[in-house]
Amino acid sequence: MQEKITKNILDKCFWDYNFSEKDILEIVNSPNKEKEKKFLFGKIIESGGDILNDLTIFNEDDLALLIKSYKVPQFNFDYINQRYLIVKNFFLNEKVDIPELEWKI
Repeated sequence: MQEKITKNILDKCFWDYNFSEKDILEIVNSPNKEKEKKFLFGKIIESGGDILNDLTIFNEDDLALLIKSYKVPQFNFDYINQRYLIVKNFFLNEKVDIPELEWKI
């Protein structure tokens, strides 16, 4: 499963970089690469195709910290912020307000 996730991350987020699956896994599994983890998390939020599945590559503790410390960039703010709010709701069970995704009756 992790191989499929890393291939998807490489394809969607790092198509213009010279990264390998090994590089991604090294970042994710290293206890000392906080800056790199934030970079990888940001790339997944901003460019990932299946962000909810792709983010499962991180362990739960790291993922919670990454979500809480993420700052939505001003570039393409509405799009990225919506994706970020979905992630917060899904992984942290935080109630978020996304009017475009509310059910209307």
